[in-house]
Amino acid sequence: MAEREKGRAKDDRRWQGRSDVYQSKPQIRKERRHPPQPNHPHEKDQRQDRRFSEEKQSLPEIIVAGKYRLLKRIGNGSFGELFQAEGLKYHEKVAIKLESSTVKHPLLPREARIYGILQGGLGIPHVKHYATEGAYNVMVMDLLGPTLEDLLNLCSRSFSMKTTLMLADQILARVELLHRRCFIHRDIKPDNFLMGLNRHQTQVYMIDFGLAKKFYSLRTQKHIGYTENRDLVGTARYASVRAHYAEQSRRDDLESVGYLLLYFQRGRLPWQGIRAHTQAQKYEKIAEYKANIPLQQLCTGLPVEFFMYLKYCRKLHFAEKPDYVYLQQLFKVLFRSQFKVYDFLFDWVVLKRESLEQQSPQKGRERDRGGKRNGVVQKERQRHKDKGRDCDTQRCRIRNGGDLFEIGENESTTAEDPNEDKPRKKNGKACSCSYHLQKRLQDRDTRAPLMTERRILSREQEQELELDLRGSPQMHCL
Repeated sequence: MAEREKGRAKDDRRWQGRSDVYQSKPQIRKERRHPPQPNHPHEKDQRQDRRFSEEKQSLPEIIVAGKYRLLKRIGNGSFGELFQAEGLKYHEKVAIKLESSTVKHPLLPREARIYGILQGGLGIPHVKHYATEGAYNVMVMDLLGPTLEDLLNLCSRSFSMKTTLMLADQILARVELLHRRCFIHRDIKPDNFLMGLNRHQTQVYMIDFGLAKKFYSLRTQKHIGYTENRDLVGTARYASVRAHYAEQSRRDDLESVGYLLLYFQRGRLPWQGIRAHTQAQKYEKIAEYKANIPLQQLCTGLPVEFFMYLKYCRKLHFAEKPDYVYLQQLFKVLFRSQFKVYDFLFDWVVLKRESLEQQSPQKGRERDRGGKRNGVVQKERQRHKDKGRDCDTQRCRIRNGGDLFEIGENESTTAEDPNEDKPRKKNGKACSCSYHLQKRLQDRDTRAPLMTERRILSREQEQELELDLRGSPQMHCL
């Protein structure tokens, strides 16, 4: 107790010494904290924003490759984690893949090598940096937009025929580019095709080459051999029939593209939802379903080009080079027969425009008001033409005496009033068509009769009048 009293006395002396602030120890008033009202419209948002700012401040700043700062996690998977980052110097947005360098079978080094081979191709992201830093393999690449799977969910799980055909043209071009570089993808699915950002937002990008394989050796000039009793590599939903039990080649990538297009049109594939006790049994049932279903039944309700595409892909031999031009022309001819312009108006672009129009009623009202005003201007223009007057512009750009004149917004065009010919000013502006300008000059300027007289004189008389009045200070400003 004695020590506590000494402490209190010491505190009192300390506060008394600060004469500039307090002469005695301040009395701390405990304010009653009321719980937030649950029905308050902004209280929840304020708490979330405060919590988000605190979490953001508490996150450590992680610098990768000495150039990029991690911002947020945007994905993860078997390869590791995917982050969005920005450059320290120019603040450009990039995507960074991180994979543990201690895993048994790392995929990122192989993927980075394939990206390097594909660099410069249309629809291939640019890899800016790859290295092993500490316990991670790091790959820095361009930041892309949403996947086709995300956009399919946005469009109510189904694309229109126009969108599907425009996507088919670009997807086949990306697959052909990969095959031309002697690689097969082996994991064709909507999540591995993304749209670009900003000026590349209409361009389809192909990503995720972790399962890609070289099918042709330029050194030996030989194609890989055909083998069976192989495990499935890739996604069972979009894999070809032969991919479930044999080595894959170019034909299997193209068959997967065909299933992908059916998925865009239907929103699902017939073998989705199959259940089994083990994963191996499930894959076996899916392969059996694919092999037994007729292509006519699979493509029911779709144009015949989809059936022709799948039939061609299934008839290809293992090492046969596909006819990419034929496959692309199938869908290009179908597109031209149904649509006129390749305008890149995908379904999600149309939905975005419609949502923006619905969310901005004020702009719509301003647009309607502008249309009404244009109607008034058209009536005024027609009325002047009927009276033999030249009024062929919505707003006169003629300057007279430093003033700009234009048609008033609320001019009446229905009443036949003789005083209507006199322009009404609004904020110092009035109509300055040839007729109104002439009338206004006649009313308020003594030089107006000379101007109107010069218009009806002959060329020689006009030159003589101009010589006579050249020295006049009154006419010099005309």
